[in-house]
Amino acid sequence: MAQNIYDREDFFAGYSQLGRSIEGLEGAAEWAALRAMLPDISGLRVVDLGCGFGWFCRWAREHGAKEVLGLDLSEKMLDRAKAAGPDIGITYAKADLDQLSLPQASFDLVYSSLVLHYVEDVLRLFETVHQALAPGGHFVFSTEHPIFMAPTKPGWAIDTEGRKTWPVDQYLVEGPRSTNWLAKGVVKHHRTIGTTLNALIRAGFTIDHVEEFRPTDAQIAAKPELAEELERPMFLLVSARR
Repeated sequence: MAQNIYDREDFFAGYSQLGRSIEGLEGAAEWAALRAMLPDISGLRVVDLGCGFGWFCRWAREHGAKEVLGLDLSEKMLDRAKAAGPDIGITYAKADLDQLSLPQASFDLVYSSLVLHYVEDVLRLFETVHQALAPGGHFVFSTEHPIFMAPTKPGWAIDTEGRKTWPVDQYLVEGPRSTNWLAKGVVKHHRTIGTTLNALIRAGFTIDHVEEFRPTDAQIAAKPELAEELERPMFLLVSARR
C-alpha cells in the first residue's frame, strides 16, 4: 500500500497553505502547459488519479465532461473535494494507485497531476490505465521531474566560473527516496525519464508529447521567484494515447 502522507495532520496543514491548494488550477505554474495537452473535454468520461481537492474534477465538468471520477488515497483530500460542493456528474472514491483496478474501456481521458512519483510500480499502473481507456483515449499526466527529485544534498553547487549548478545525486539509481517536504519522511519513487517513457510504451501507449516544464517570461515577471525554476526542470508533463 502506498504511503498516505496526506492524511498526516502536519503534512495536510502545510499542503493546504500552498498556492495551488488555495488558488486551484490557476495557482499551479504548470497548469497552462498541462491544459494545452488535454483533448476537448466535452462529452468525455474522465478519471482523475490523485484528485486532491477536486479542482480538476470540477474544471472538467465545467468544460463539458460527461462524467468524472476522482480517486485519492487521502480521506482528508476527499473530504475537502466533497465539501467544495455537490455535482451530479462527479463521483469521489478512495483508491490506492499501487493496487488500482478500473473497468475495461470505461474512460476517454485519464488525468493525473503530481501523483505518479508516489507510485512504486508505475508499469502496473500504466497497464491498468491502458486497459481502462477506450480505443483512442488519452492519458495526460504530470509528475515531479526526476532531475528535481534526484538531489538529496542541500543547497546549490558552484562551478569554477561561479555559476550555480543543481547538485544531482545519483540520478541513475532508481528506487524510493525519503525526503523532508512539508513533513519528515515523505517517500517518493525516483525513476529516470527513460524508465517512465519506456513503461508507457511497454504498456501499449503511443506518446504524443513530452514537456520538461519551464515557466514563461510572463510568469516570471508576475512571480520573480519562479526564475529559479530555469535552473532545472521541476515537472515532467506527458500526453499519451491508447
